[in-house]
Amino acid sequence: MLQFINDLEPHVVGIHAIDEVSKEDVENVLMPRINELVEKQGEINYLLVLETDVQNWTAGAWWNDVKMGLKNFTKWNKIAVVTDQKGVQWLSDLFKFFVPGKSKGFALNELDDAVKWVSAKD
Repeated sequence: MLQFINDLEPHVVGIHAIDEVSKEDVENVLMPRINELVEKQGEINYLLVLETDVQNWTAGAWWNDVKMGLKNFTKWNKIAVVTDQKGVQWLSDLFKFFVPGKSKGFALNELDDAVKWVSAKD
């Protein structure tokens, strides 16, 4: 399930992933919010708090996420992924070599730091 994280700066989309994440979650929660941000800001600052195993994302959810990422490839400004899954944190740090924006992984106990980082206008 994907839920909005409220109380963030208006130029940041925050999503909290728990339990199973379905194709419909990505279509109905994530994609509209990302599209709205691109329309308003022209760029994406994205905070993902991942409190579910990546294996809990269905194939349809992954596919929609990849399509959305590619559609907006040049719009990604900052991506902060907050999780205690070390492999995901490592991959988040590695994204910076493959996407035009900045990407950084954070542990769950670093959520406040992640919010500050993704919200800061550089």
